[in-house]
Amino acid sequence: MKKVLSISVGSAGRDHTTQTELLGQPIELSRQGMNGDLKKAIEMYKFYDGKVDAFGVGGLEFYLGVGKRRYYFREVKYIRDAVKISKIGDGNAVKGLLVKRALAALEAHLNTEGKTLRGMKALKTNAVDRYVMAEALVNAGCEATFCDLMFSLGIPIPIRSLAGVRIIAALLLPIITQMPFKWFYPLGSAQDQPPQPRWEKYYQEADILAGDFVSIRAHMPDDLTGKIVLTNTTTAKNVEELRDRNLHMLVTTTPRFEGRSFGTNVMEATLLALMDKPQGEATPADFLDLIERIPLEPNIEILN
Repeated sequence: MKKVLSISVGSAGRDHTTQTELLGQPIELSRQGMNGDLKKAIEMYKFYDGKVDAFGVGGLEFYLGVGKRRYYFREVKYIRDAVKISKIGDGNAVKGLLVKRALAALEAHLNTEGKTLRGMKALKTNAVDRYVMAEALVNAGCEATFCDLMFSLGIPIPIRSLAGVRIIAALLLPIITQMPFKWFYPLGSAQDQPPQPRWEKYYQEADILAGDFVSIRAHMPDDLTGKIVLTNTTTAKNVEELRDRNLHMLVTTTPRFEGRSFGTNVMEATLLALMDKPQGEATPADFLDLIERIPLEPNIEILN
């Protein structure tokens, strides 16, 4: 059996382990949260290195890709240095592939309701975190508002264009990526706190709430009537939270296994584990081939 382990600096309350079969290969997917303790996470990587086929890097990323530039996190390089044997993925290799498939599936579903993505208003919590998603929303014809300054720095200034996102990234990310990750992204138990509604004007004017679910949840209002959430990792509890807020539709870029959709880091690690070649030889075409053959489909769920 192939073993994939996502070690996350996020909350242990979001842990999940399941077994499935992909392309005839039994595989175990597991997520273990370290409650914000990066040192403990690094110890876990060292302990399991060589004992699992592939690691997922949860709650962190090696770099943020914005346009053609990459901004590497100083802290996260200690994780890469700790892993010598197992393959390892942070999700960057598959994010763009999965979000494009999710938006195509969403467009097809909306068409059955007599709707289209073109002209819909989208709130993207942090565009620098998932620039490929921000770009895909714009390419789909959405009127997007990028809320990086609000959600990461508490500055009430929306960004209305991808060019603006790239400028902000060039100005701030060389500095931010050298700081502790927890300064601008909630880790550990902070992810389990009840939502604290904020920036409600931007939530209410949007048809689509897109981005990392921890960020979306952090400030979501009590009423999400008629809205669509486009995100990645959600637990069964998260789904019920959204249902209680009268959310219309939940779209996750990754499939749901036993009530939980895993993050893109887990999906990248899974594909690496299934590849019969060294990680350094993996190409985007290899990832896409496996995604289509499995297939790794987005999940669309009507909640209300």
